[in-house]
Amino acid sequence: MDVRTCEINLNHWYVVAQSTEVTRQPIEVQLWHHSIVLYRDSKGKIHGLNNRCPHRQVKLSEGKVIENSLECAYHGWQFNGEGICTFIPYLNPTVNGGVLKNQALPKCKIDSYPVKEWDGFIWVFLGDKQVLISQQVKPMSISEWEHLNYIGTVSVIDCQAHFSFLIENLMDMYHGHLHNDYQAWTEAKLKELTTNEKEVKGVYEAKSYYKIDKIWSIYQLFFPRFRVLHSQPLTVSYCYPHWRSTLGEYFTIYCLFCPINLTHTKAYLIHFTSLNAFHRLHQLPRWFRQFIKDQLWGTAQTMLDGLVKQDIRMIEQEQQAYAQQFNHPTYEINPTIAAVQTMIKKQVKKEQLK
Repeated sequence: MDVRTCEINLNHWYVVAQSTEVTRQPIEVQLWHHSIVLYRDSKGKIHGLNNRCPHRQVKLSEGKVIENSLECAYHGWQFNGEGICTFIPYLNPTVNGGVLKNQALPKCKIDSYPVKEWDGFIWVFLGDKQVLISQQVKPMSISEWEHLNYIGTVSVIDCQAHFSFLIENLMDMYHGHLHNDYQAWTEAKLKELTTNEKEVKGVYEAKSYYKIDKIWSIYQLFFPRFRVLHSQPLTVSYCYPHWRSTLGEYFTIYCLFCPINLTHTKAYLIHFTSLNAFHRLHQLPRWFRQFIKDQLWGTAQTMLDGLVKQDIRMIEQEQQAYAQQFNHPTYEINPTIAAVQTMIKKQVKKEQLK
């Protein structure tokens, strides 16, 4: 089985948008060959439907929300959150005359998808709903999102490559050579690799440029001259289909995947800086701590966007090389890559056996 042509296991939750992106105005998102329309109803609940009106097959994302229903822009047909047609403006049996006088609503139904708003993101489940219920499948938890001791930054990854290239990039900490001034670590050495049915975990010993343990140390994020190298464990975990990493006690990073197709991957990279070392800060009123969290949001944007830009360039070159010579041998010495590829293939088999 060629890992570069592997499908995804649909029986997992995937991120398709940030919560702030979904309003009363419908939007289109894409997830593994599916075009999905997302919208909020009058109570703020998010719904996800197949983005295609059954009447003329146009995109429902170009319509609008009427109370709790989604109205098609073409002929005004309306659909509820379950995808059932509830209203057609020119099909009204109370109006006298016309050939449509007593005609019933068509029994058409659009596919609807389980949607969750969870830790700042919108998650969609495309798989078997019986599996979702019986196995109680949940989205990946991002506890730092609401926690007042963590300052977050989000960067969007959008690359023209198979998702396996991106997860291999994230699991291989030897590529810090690429990132120059953007990297937070150096001299990574793989010390431990463990795998099970749900996770591939690598533990590297590395040297970190940052140590956020005193109030003045926050300046390390902005001024390189304040940085001093010190040893820290660097962990990376592929919790299929998403990724999590920690650098010592001070930084946590997530990558939430949204594979579009075999050669297009979108993902959300979320970086958290911990303020746990500042004990006096924890004694301040909650509203003030929330204010600090909000004001410092996005402080790592330049670094994170710089990392993403450099990684995308390499990942897309890998995809292009594969497309040109898919049978050309590659040579890999980091065992985490083989473990990741095995995990992807096993998940494909699980999907096929459902």
